Formats: sequence, structure tokens, C-alpha cells
Amino acid sequence: MPCPGFASCNAPLIDGHARRVTYLRVSVTDRCDLRCVYCMSEQMSFLPKRDLLSLEELDRLCSAFIGRGVRKLRLTGGEPLVRRDVRELFRMLSCHLASGALDELTLTTNGTLLSRHAADLAAAGVKRVNLSLDTLDPARYRAITRWGNLGKVMEGIAAVQEAGIRVKINAVALKGVNEHEIPDLVTWAHAHDMDITFIEVMPLGDVGADRDDQFLSLAKVRRDLAQRFTLTPSAHDSGGPARYLDVAETGGKIGFITPLSHNFCESCNRVRVTCTGHLYTCLGHEEGADLRAALRGSEADDRLHAAIDHALANKPKGHDFVIDRRGAATLPRHMSVTGG
Repeated sequence: MPCPGFASCNAPLIDGHARRVTYLRVSVTDRCDLRCVYCMSEQMSFLPKRDLLSLEELDRLCSAFIGRGVRKLRLTGGEPLVRRDVRELFRMLSCHLASGALDELTLTTNGTLLSRHAADLAAAGVKRVNLSLDTLDPARYRAITRWGNLGKVMEGIAAVQEAGIRVKINAVALKGVNEHEIPDLVTWAHAHDMDITFIEVMPLGDVGADRDDQFLSLAKVRRDLAQRFTLTPSAHDSGGPARYLDVAETGGKIGFITPLSHNFCESCNRVRVTCTGHLYTCLGHEEGADLRAALRGSEADDRLHAAIDHALANKPKGHDFVIDRRGAATLPRHMSVTGG
């Protein structure tokens, strides 16, 4: 049964380099209950509520993309679960899973609020979540997040697993911070039936720290892990930018997302929309389109689709992330605004 008012469009989403877009990440808020040192400054200024897309606008926008062939939808933030009405949004979007128009509805979360949302997420058809966790040490966790409580995250993991939702851990590799802990993170994650993906720190936004001090190449991480584990290339494909290895000793997988040391753009199938409705066709570029104006300017979706098509035609072939000699960010916008 299709969603109310849902209309499929025959024109698939094809960018200017003949790549088909089937994966959409949508930020529902720029706010977060943590202040991770690689993501935000300690004193952040957040957007006024009027600038954010409403629940109805988010549903309409996502449905427009699904109608044109998006098969995987991820809700992000900030921290998506801090948005008060996010449960209702998951409920609204779940009809696309029931109709078969959407293969997967998921989210990226820091896990602090998962325990109270686990049942609602499962009821909406969420089968998997990506959870950001960089350390298993409570003191180090508090230092990285500036005030987080690791115990709440562990409670959240237990709650969603109990609800039948799989968890994949995302860990940012930070030089001199969690570098020595990476093998233990792998062992712990696999022991709890969770795959883990490591991510290089991305040069987005002023976070009050030197990016060069934070950056740890995943090429080095992989070499170090190979001293501890037997690693072989995996055929697994999550639909995202990660490349995976199988770990013989644990039976699990390790993913690597390498925006700096290895450009992963040749097979890019995704775009991002911010909580204000700005479409970014590439994480590493500022070009895109204002979809909020299209949504609010007409009750029909003609303007919305025209804006999407124009942006996709100009989607860059790849990003060129770099940390400059001052250790500064390539782009001024924060990851929390862009959507993880």
C-alpha cells in the first residue's frame, strides 16, 4: 500500500557523471547533546527553529527522492534523536518500507538517547543503526565528547539489540587519543555482534583544535591492525563509502572510510540534505541547491524536482579534502550542520 499522496516519478536521479543516486542522508537537526572535539566547538550557536524543515516538509522531501529511486534513507543530525518529534517522522516514513519503495530506513546516532527510542525505531521498521563511539574508556569518552556518559551509550546499544536492531559502530581515528585502543575496539565490537568502521577526521568547521594534530591515516591503522589480526578483503558493500575487511580471528568486519588518504568518489551514489533543506551533492563542496525555498514556494513538487535536477547535473566528480598547513578546516560549515 503506497504512502498517502505518494507519487513515483519515472525520471531516476542521475548526476552529471552518469552515477545513479540511490542513497539519501537527511539531517533533521543541527543540535546535539554532546560536543565531540573533532565535530563541534564547545560553545555552539544553533539555528532558530523557524529555519529548520518541518516534519511535513521532511516527509515531503524524502518522499520526492524515494519516488525517483532512492532506496536507502538515513536520518542524521547533529543528533537526530534530540529532535522532539523525530519518532513521528520515522512513523511517517515507514510506509515506504511497507510499500517496498524503500529498502532501508536507518539513522546515525551517538547512542545517548537510544534506550528510550528503541521500541519506536523497531516499530517503524528500522533494522540497523550506525552508532558513533570512539573509545571504551569512560574518562576518555568524557574528554572526547566534553561531557558524555559512556554508560548511557552502552544502555542504548543493549536496548536496540534487544529490540532486534543491528548496530554498526563508527569510530573516528584520532592521533594520540584513541590510536592505541583501536584493536580493543575491534575485539569488543565483534564480541557483541557489531561490525565497526573507522573514519578519518574530516576538515569541516572550526572546532577549536588543530586538525593536523587530530588526523590519523587509516593506512597506518590498517597496517597496525594487520599485526594483530588476519585481514582479508571483504565482498560486503553497505552502500556507503566504506571499504571492508574480514577478520579471521573474530568473524567480524572492519570498515575504513578514508576521505583524506584515499578518495572514494568514483562510485558515489549519495547526496545529503541539511536540516534547513540545503542539498549538498558532495560532502567536500559547497555547491548544491536550496530545497526549502522550493518546498515552501509551491504546493506542487515541480520546483523541487527542478532544483534537484539542476544540482545533480553539477555534482562534482570527487572531493578534494585537505588539511592546510595551519591545521585548519577545508570548509567552514560543521559536520553537525551538514549531516553525518
